[in-house]
Amino acid sequence: MTKYEHYVSPDQVMGFIREKVAFGALIGDTGVIADANGHKVIPAGTPVGGDTSMLDDENAILAVATDATKGTVQGILEFPVDVTAGTADGTVIDNGYINRLRLPENVTISKDMEKALHDKTIGGKVIFISRNK
Repeated sequence: MTKYEHYVSPDQVMGFIREKVAFGALIGDTGVIADANGHKVIPAGTPVGGDTSMLDDENAILAVATDATKGTVQGILEFPVDVTAGTADGTVIDNGYINRLRLPENVTISKDMEKALHDKTIGGKVIFISRNK
């Protein structure tokens, strides 16, 4: 008997990819609540950050950013990251255009967070647009 797996490709949160700069980063499970099946998945489009810059230290562990201060938030997850087993690899958009209309329903980004991502003191700028879902 052949076993078939069903895979779903996540929606692209980018407005367009030409200006995109993204880095691989370690994403921690701090503050992530498991779903009914015990999985801890951080959705694409979620702001992440931490006290140590991912640009200066490839071993920096980022977490879901709930604070919109410029030193804390570092970027946006390009794809979902499964942290069920703990820290996992993710892709963080440091510079580019994020389309608000393509963010998952469970991702809400405040105006303060948008401003902090646009006005970061280190790295590029993340700009939010609302076009062409």
